[in-house]
Amino acid sequence: MTTVRMIPAYDIVRRTYPRPPPQERDQIAMAIGKAIDGALTQFGHDLRQGRHPTQTAMASLAGSLLDDALAEGAVALERTDRDKTLREMQDVLRAYRRSEIAGLARPRTHIFLIDGRVGVYAQPDYWDGRGRFFEMKSYRAVPPPPDVALQVRLFQLAFPRFEAVLVCLDRHATPVEVTSAVVPAPTPDEVASTLRLAYDLGLEFGQEKVLEYIEGPLVHYALPARTG
Repeated sequence: MTTVRMIPAYDIVRRTYPRPPPQERDQIAMAIGKAIDGALTQFGHDLRQGRHPTQTAMASLAGSLLDDALAEGAVALERTDRDKTLREMQDVLRAYRRSEIAGLARPRTHIFLIDGRVGVYAQPDYWDGRGRFFEMKSYRAVPPPPDVALQVRLFQLAFPRFEAVLVCLDRHATPVEVTSAVVPAPTPDEVASTLRLAYDLGLEFGQEKVLEYIEGPLVHYALPARTG
């Protein structure tokens, strides 16, 4: 049996670009983001099944998911703020329905292995199953900030034959602004630096797993030599 150190892509991003301890407003923002993700997941599932939920049904789902996420985060919204947030969520759902990612499924987790010692789990938000994967943000992230750029590069390493598309449904804009941008393939230097970063963090923080028991498409990379 072969053992490797496994680390998820999101952990690499989190450790590379750490955020300060969340304040109450951050907890609220995270709860809203979780509710939006849940609503989009359910909406997308319904569309793939040929169902078309009414606006009333989606509003009810959004409200339920928001209340659950706020309770889980032990935070609360004033009634007027909750109503405003629900309107924003419904606007995001309408924008999603018109976007290129409407009804697309999430791909299964792909893995890239570096020098046979460190593996990275990577799972973008959506894909078309043919040649494109999509990462979605509920804020404007075009051009991508450093943390999003790193996240997408990790996905590109795990899905090397796919074109990466960043889709932003900016809930802070009125009306919700939909932005879609193809992310260029990483340069050789970007590939090398990302592999080195993933390898170092994986060795330090990854969990030991048996390679033969890991499921999912696997891509192999050789660790580039250190420079300087």
